[in-house]
Amino acid sequence: MLENYLPIIIFIGVGLLFGSALMVIGRLMGPHNPDSEKLSPYECGFEAFEDSRMKFDVRYYLVAILFIIFDLEIAFLFPWAVVLEDIGLFGFVAMMLFLGILVVGFVYEWKKGALEWE
Repeated sequence: MLENYLPIIIFIGVGLLFGSALMVIGRLMGPHNPDSEKLSPYECGFEAFEDSRMKFDVRYYLVAILFIIFDLEIAFLFPWAVVLEDIGLFGFVAMMLFLGILVVGFVYEWKKGALEWE
């Protein structure tokens, strides 16, 4: 049973080793000459002019939630497409119901103006 996980563990180990090696090489060989302009905080290309604890408009959160929802939809579509022949008509109808619910939510958000930006 555990031998089935060996390729995954090797893959994760090689990925961590490769990523760590690249970060160490970049740290050792890269230039490090910070100045006040490089270390200054900025947002969208200009200096911050308000408190960092200011309230955000709720539309930022709505767009983020919509992105997560439709990103997860795509994450469910790929495995479904791979096994579509195995699960047959029931799997097809279940996915169409899932997509239908998401489309209804998308149309609702569209009609409410959550996707409009001023």
